[in-house]
Amino acid sequence: MEGFDWKQTIKINIVLLKIVGLWPGGDGTYECNFYTFYEIFSLLFIQISHIAVQTVNLIFILNDIQAVTGVIFALLMEILGMLKAYCLVTNMKMLKQLMITVNSDLFQPKSHRQRNLIQPNLDAWKAILTYLHQFVAINCISLVNVNIDSLIAALNMYIGAQFDILCDDVRHLHDDGEDAPVDVTQKLKKCVTHHREILKFAENVNYFYNWLIFSEFFVGGICIGMSMFQLSVVAPLSSEFYSFISYTVLISLQVFMYCWFGNKIELKSSQLPYAVFESDWTDLSPEVKKLLIIFTLRIAKPLKMSAFGLFYLSLETFVRVIFLEHLGLILHFFVKLMHENKIL
Repeated sequence: MEGFDWKQTIKINIVLLKIVGLWPGGDGTYECNFYTFYEIFSLLFIQISHIAVQTVNLIFILNDIQAVTGVIFALLMEILGMLKAYCLVTNMKMLKQLMITVNSDLFQPKSHRQRNLIQPNLDAWKAILTYLHQFVAINCISLVNVNIDSLIAALNMYIGAQFDILCDDVRHLHDDGEDAPVDVTQKLKKCVTHHREILKFAENVNYFYNWLIFSEFFVGGICIGMSMFQLSVVAPLSSEFYSFISYTVLISLQVFMYCWFGNKIELKSSQLPYAVFESDWTDLSPEVKKLLIIFTLRIAKPLKMSAFGLFYLSLETFVRVIFLEHLGLILHFFVKLMHENKIL
């Protein structure tokens, strides 16, 4: 029967240790070579120096108990990691010998039955790798969510900023330039072109995140509803209760962020007609006044971002969503109370 390689079960662990300089190649320990120099650099100049800086920082903030408690728990865990690395390095010769021993003939399973017997133990160890994978995956997914949400927020704020610029241009339509008197007609045409380009940009942005917004509201609504349902079945004031409360608040904040920035676009675009009236339009020629009236009629309707036109991104939409979700929770509590009192 083919020999069983015990080291194969920790292959990923060994590779990661090699990357950080804590596992020299072969069955030997550290020698005078490049890898040993890399290990010293990794420990001294990266890890120990970081801990030293954190320790010095801790000394300077000893008078601030809140800051100390916020730093010391992370610092202690980092020191613990260095102690583990020190133990690993100093006991490397023994550890390598253990790897040789575990792969010796004496430690080999003798039959398929014995292999099946030890498999649960190996699977239990591999669960640690599964948790590691989950940890990395959750962090990657969180980074994706945060960065995409930030990107959408940035695009919305680009639109809002452009409306601010356009409002300022319209408000100072009659102001002379620094070098020469301004041509009001040409400046008004530039404002019209600018407004048209903003609308085109907003349309493309809205097209980009149509599905993202729709999915966010759909999935977020389901998650909030399920979380509120769980609130009705868990023990009040328990750890699970507070977990679901926190989850509901965070998901609501994520939905609120989309509505907030969409609402900002609507508000900023609605300021354009007021900017026209704030400009010094009384001294303009009749021809320019006619153009200005047409432009005012064109910008009278504020820009609203939406998801496929099904709902607009506004604070009003957010209030409706939260109201419906809380209404469902209240109805659930009411029905549950009636069942407990045998009214239904």
